[in-house]
Amino acid sequence: MPGLLRGMARTAVVAGTATAVSNRVSRRQGQRWAANQPAPQQEAAPPPPPPPPPAQPAAPSGGMDRIAALKQLGELRDQGVLTEEEFSSEKARILAS
Repeated sequence: MPGLLRGMARTAVVAGTATAVSNRVSRRQGQRWAANQPAPQQEAAPPPPPPPPPAQPAAPSGGMDRIAALKQLGELRDQGVLTEEEFSSEKARILAS
């Protein structure tokens, strides 16, 4: 029986030592990684503007189609999808057709 207790005690000491060493190594490694991390940015950059809508085929020369296209174009500009420059160029294209 004493040999069994001695074996169990030895196993407990070895396991406890291994746990302590493992925890210490993990803490040191975590501190090193934290020291190497770049500082978080204070301000996030604003998101990039949405891509322009795909080019639509030229509207037929009918008067009602042009008006509908101009209304839709105005709504896109009001929603912020199109810039003033894009709006002007598309408006000129529709009116020229």
